[in-house]
Amino acid sequence: MKKILLFLFIMIYGFVGAQDVDSIMANISEQKDYKTQATFKSPRLVLLQTNETQKAKNLAFWVGHRFGDIGGEFGSSHTLYGLDFATDLYLGFDYGITDELTVGIGRSKFNESYSALVKYRLLWQEEEGLPFSVTLFGQSSWITREPFSNNEFQDEGDRINHFFQVIIARKFTPGISFLLSPGYFLRPEAQVQDVGDEQNLFVLGIGGRFKILKRVSIITDYTFVNGLSRPDDLQTDYHNPFGVGVEIETGGHVFSLNFQNSRYITANNFIPNTTKSWSDGGVRFGFAISRNFNLGPKERNDY
Repeated sequence: MKKILLFLFIMIYGFVGAQDVDSIMANISEQKDYKTQATFKSPRLVLLQTNETQKAKNLAFWVGHRFGDIGGEFGSSHTLYGLDFATDLYLGFDYGITDELTVGIGRSKFNESYSALVKYRLLWQEEEGLPFSVTLFGQSSWITREPFSNNEFQDEGDRINHFFQVIIARKFTPGISFLLSPGYFLRPEAQVQDVGDEQNLFVLGIGGRFKILKRVSIITDYTFVNGLSRPDDLQTDYHNPFGVGVEIETGGHVFSLNFQNSRYITANNFIPNTTKSWSDGGVRFGFAISRNFNLGPKERNDY
């Protein structure tokens, strides 16, 4: 009798323990579902990076283009409103090592610069928990063009600059998302074009996405450079980069048509070098398109 009771006790304890394990695993699974997905539909807005990273084992091919001034001295119908000229062209690849970690390489026409980036999603917004997400971003750029003067680049380190950024984002509704992204740009003295300008620059970016149709959204971003660490009495008339555009989802593609006052695409180029403004016709048309490839094993469906 004692043996029978002992056996029943073990069976009941094991059953209860198994239920506890199942409950714990179910809670973990539910917690994963609490993570807010697709705060933005692309890792890039018009100019700024978003909090989004590539999924694990996914490779994205990026193409970005900037044309010339629409108006002003260098625009109008004589240049087909800037379409006769390309001020920058960017080709790049981003790869998701994990869902949280992305690495990338790219090449820009401006300064014949090559870039390498790392992007890490530190915190996820949750439906019932953390109200925002945090992503860390870093990008280094290497200028490879011939020097404009014999003493422009004394050594190879004078050709390299770095940009670091913290991207804080929140998805308020399925159609409205915002981000705030403080950053710091570091460059050697050889790359400072204006006497009196700061060698390194603090920046603050803001941006948003507003969904207007099922697969169409308005995107916009603005980067404060002037008014922070950059002096306002320089000989060169610098302006804060500002862009607005339309983003279209087409299956594996994300396509955006945009207008901005910066002639350049990557942050390492547009942060220190934006000298055009919307008020003097310096706005230009541009576009960006990405194609995503899944390099991991295909999911099987045996049912």
